[in-house]
Amino acid sequence: MREPTRVGPGARCATGRWAAGRVRTGRWCVAWSAQGVAPVVMRPSAFAAPTALRNAQVADPREEVPDAAAVLRELDGLVGLMQVKATVRELAAYATVQRWRSAAGLRADGLVLHMAFRGNPGTGKTTVARLLGRLLHGLGFLERGHLVEAERADLVGEYVGHTAARTRDLVGRASGGVLFVDEAYSLNRGGDKDFGREATDVLVKAMEDRRSALVVILAGYRDEMDRFLRSNPGLRSRIPLQLDFPDYSLDELLRIADQMLTERQYRACPAARARLRELLAGPLGRAATATGNARLVRNLLERALRHQAMRLVRGGTPADVPSAQGLMELLAADLEGVLRPQDGPIPLVPPGMHA
Repeated sequence: MREPTRVGPGARCATGRWAAGRVRTGRWCVAWSAQGVAPVVMRPSAFAAPTALRNAQVADPREEVPDAAAVLRELDGLVGLMQVKATVRELAAYATVQRWRSAAGLRADGLVLHMAFRGNPGTGKTTVARLLGRLLHGLGFLERGHLVEAERADLVGEYVGHTAARTRDLVGRASGGVLFVDEAYSLNRGGDKDFGREATDVLVKAMEDRRSALVVILAGYRDEMDRFLRSNPGLRSRIPLQLDFPDYSLDELLRIADQMLTERQYRACPAARARLRELLAGPLGRAATATGNARLVRNLLERALRHQAMRLVRGGTPADVPSAQGLMELLAADLEGVLRPQDGPIPLVPPGMHA
């Protein structure tokens, strides 16, 4: 790691773009505030984005190092997640103080920032991981801060020796940034002869060998992640941080819906918002929320927007183009039929059979 150059708040320097992997949730984050943390920036080396990653971007040296305070403001705009935000604040403060101590000639503790994110789908794990990479880049602890997303299929090969090579390749591509392994517990599901264990062993070694140049985040359901961390003797000891992502409350889901609509220049009329509350509070809505959370809200709104479009163009002529307000407004009728049985948990009884 090169010696960082300290700059004042708001300063920038040229750097490369972080690579984005699979985007599975909509952008519904807004802003957060931080008190006077001066970013520490570093000039990065070249980065080649993984060809296997979907939506990967090529590094652009004209891009700027993220302003740490701006990233913190963005993080604060995420709905809920108060304990997660508090932990990230602590990490940012501690990292900054260690840099200050080093600059003053005092002993500075090394940072090991590998983490486990535990929670149901749609609770913001990938979003926080992406922001964390940018934050650590802005503070000078990661050269790139890009996010490389992976799952079992990206790590585990089909024959002996293939898994280690694939895993090392992903680790190399994520170097200088964050390697986010979703449903990480699936690496431990195939028994003693499964290649998933080999991938885990390679990750454990990389966590140790590259601890100052790479952050590994293992994510998944709480119980499954607890069992997975116990499955490898060296795994838990190398992951000092475990963050829980709780399910969103009904009010939080409605706030997320409002943010999603505002971002796309739509708004729900009072009756439509009341109807959305009814859907999410009903039996099917409660069951679906546990398996979808913000992702469920996004899917419901996507269907409602399609219903609105059909309502506006049905029987219309060019002379019937609605006003700007009409194009923005969602009505209660647009939400009818948006919540479907398949949005809930997988049924225990196969279709066509009776319990």
